[in-house]
Amino acid sequence: MTPSLAPKIAIACGGTGGHFFPGVAVAEQLRQRGCEVTLLISPKDVDQQAAQKISSMEIVTVPAVGLSGGNKIAFLRGFIQSYRAARKYFRNYPPQAVLAMGGFTSAPPVLVAKHRGAKTFLHESNTIPGRANRWLSRVVTEAFVGFPQAAARLHSHRTTTTGTPVRPEFQPRETAACRVALGLDSARPVLLVVGGSQGATGINNLLIHSLPLLKADWQFLHLTGAADVERVRRAYLEKNLRAVVHPFFSEMHLALGAATVAVSRAGASSLAELAAMRVPSVLVPFPAAMDNHQFFNARAFEETGAARLLEQKNATPERLVNLVTELISAAACEKMQTALAKWHAPDAAGQIAEKILGTLMVLERRPPARPEPASETKRAGSETGAPFAGERPAAA
Repeated sequence: MTPSLAPKIAIACGGTGGHFFPGVAVAEQLRQRGCEVTLLISPKDVDQQAAQKISSMEIVTVPAVGLSGGNKIAFLRGFIQSYRAARKYFRNYPPQAVLAMGGFTSAPPVLVAKHRGAKTFLHESNTIPGRANRWLSRVVTEAFVGFPQAAARLHSHRTTTTGTPVRPEFQPRETAACRVALGLDSARPVLLVVGGSQGATGINNLLIHSLPLLKADWQFLHLTGAADVERVRRAYLEKNLRAVVHPFFSEMHLALGAATVAVSRAGASSLAELAAMRVPSVLVPFPAAMDNHQFFNARAFEETGAARLLEQKNATPERLVNLVTELISAAACEKMQTALAKWHAPDAAGQIAEKILGTLMVLERRPPARPEPASETKRAGSETGAPFAGERPAAA
């Protein structure tokens, strides 16, 4: 395929690491298939920091603002500015397709692309779809979902369960080598503590209060977020525990490769990475997540034995340490790793890329007067609650 004929595809994937990194995974698959890909991201630090490591595709920042704290004026202003920015960019570099990964950066580019006649797609990674994706699902060509339970909650007539994309570096690794690369002892168990791309004060506080109960032979890799890094470092030093503490860490494949057990929030992207790396975990869902979607993500994993669920409102140091101690045992660890393998969708990014390109190829081949052939994709809600292999879990 010559560069001038390469399909141009834009991916709106800003706002959080849970939107950004799955979008990058799909982008890489599209590039391998000869596409020109542009990432549309937000001005947030998490997007800007992560984007610095990407040089293989164009990255455009759109001035979107999330609807937080009820600030509707700021949201509407950001929406309008983002719509205008997308319209200006697409006027100069018109895409044949736009993929939205969810969040507040998604809607304006999709609406502009739809108006220009491009094919539009979205991916919803959570069990409970976000507001932007619920709304956009009415207008997109096709929707992709990470959890089968999400399909019935979207309004798309064409929905496919793909799983949530992860980057190719997320696969089981040699544990000792990962630990040495991070400055840890290769032979001692590692508890990874991570609150998502921006940290989690609730988890940080829980771990600080748990330190007196933790075993001295454990070591810790703790990703705190910017606000709590110094406070958490001091807490480990005061207890004389071996710990590597970072506010943000871009090489999560190394962190998960080093881990024996993880304590984590339950964002869908984090769960997909835990499943890909087969890391047992205690999931502490973010209690303020929209529609409590992290709880339902975590419950889907727990019901299949792929994680332990600990709600923040019920979390105590004793309960956390008991759960972590249980999972560090060899028998429990192996059983959970088997369950995690059923949630791993290794070709999610490739499947989404093929679906997008397949739609574009059908358009190119079709005579103008002929109607579009009916999709063979299952309708939304035709599957409920099944992971990607093995038995069906209970619906969320």
